[in-house]
Amino acid sequence: MIPAFEVAQVIRQELHHLPKIIHNSWKRRTLYALAKCRTSALGGHIDRCDNPKCNKLHLSYNSCRNRHCPKCQGHLQQKWVREREKDLLNTSYFHTVFTLPDKLNDLALEQPRLLYALLFKTVWQVVKDFAANPKFMGAQNGMIAVLHTWGQNLSLHPHLHCIIPSGGLTPSQKWKEGRGKGKYLFPVKAMSKVFRARMVAALRKEKLLSKQEGQRLFKKNWVIYCKQPFYGPAQVVEYLGRYTHKVAISNHRLIDVGKESVKFTAKDYRKGGKKHVVALKPTEFIRRFAMHVLPKGFTRIRHYGILSGGCKKECKAIIDAQIGKLEIIVIEPTGNCLGICPVCKKGRLQTVAVFDQRGPPNHWLNKLKAH
Repeated sequence: MIPAFEVAQVIRQELHHLPKIIHNSWKRRTLYALAKCRTSALGGHIDRCDNPKCNKLHLSYNSCRNRHCPKCQGHLQQKWVREREKDLLNTSYFHTVFTLPDKLNDLALEQPRLLYALLFKTVWQVVKDFAANPKFMGAQNGMIAVLHTWGQNLSLHPHLHCIIPSGGLTPSQKWKEGRGKGKYLFPVKAMSKVFRARMVAALRKEKLLSKQEGQRLFKKNWVIYCKQPFYGPAQVVEYLGRYTHKVAISNHRLIDVGKESVKFTAKDYRKGGKKHVVALKPTEFIRRFAMHVLPKGFTRIRHYGILSGGCKKECKAIIDAQIGKLEIIVIEPTGNCLGICPVCKKGRLQTVAVFDQRGPPNHWLNKLKAH
């Protein structure tokens, strides 16, 4: 279903205000890219349905392919998930969320690259050490972590979504399940305390916190949320698809875009996820959205331990030999297919012509009009 409103609409509407609203040049470049997405400014292509009974021509403009764009993540998400499906182990997985307290929000705005890098590093240290502890697992574990920086109302809310397998490899390369036997991972309260202590220590080491500021952070409990294990591989893949290429707000959440306000739906998790409507001035909407534009080149999806790129192939072969290989049917697209024809719903679209910002050649325009 095509959304009635888009984030790009808001940006285009306030384009002349961007230099005043957003002072960071990289964030402005990102917003300019989103504003041009799937418009004539980026050129495009003409596709033909391969169903002989349809044969319809379709005009499409190119996407910006920016990772912060609500319109560009679907294809990338599907491709990424297909690759991760091949890496799944025949074991239980847990979804664990590590959240930074709001007292660090100013630091997140001033030093996002450093703070978020420390968050990834610290979370993996905590998971790795709990897994190595014989009381809990006594093995080398792994983790896939995805950084999200937003709350439902577009406020700053940095947290890591992690999926963690229920077991790991011992030093003798034997697969070992954690003591929870797939029912729970590690004690959350203990993890929270260790996470808080190590993150504060890392921030102080980088001289981002004073001793007094660190002491104030210790007065508040830090949140770690560990969900029940996934029921099977399908749920793991569903999780991956839902979280990996998510952006601060989807176009489908927008319910009105006007000169005076932008309205969108949000869930209040303190009230059981009850939906309500948030109304912001367009300039405030853009300011909040831009808070979640990550630094240039910053990696927001990271793999660790037995799931890391350097050793996952070797580790998976060892683990599969011991606990069995997980069989998943992966359907790969073939040819230069872009998707299903929106007219006949049967044929697949094939690219027959491409063009730049000057637009389609006249002979193709005539063919499009004839259709």
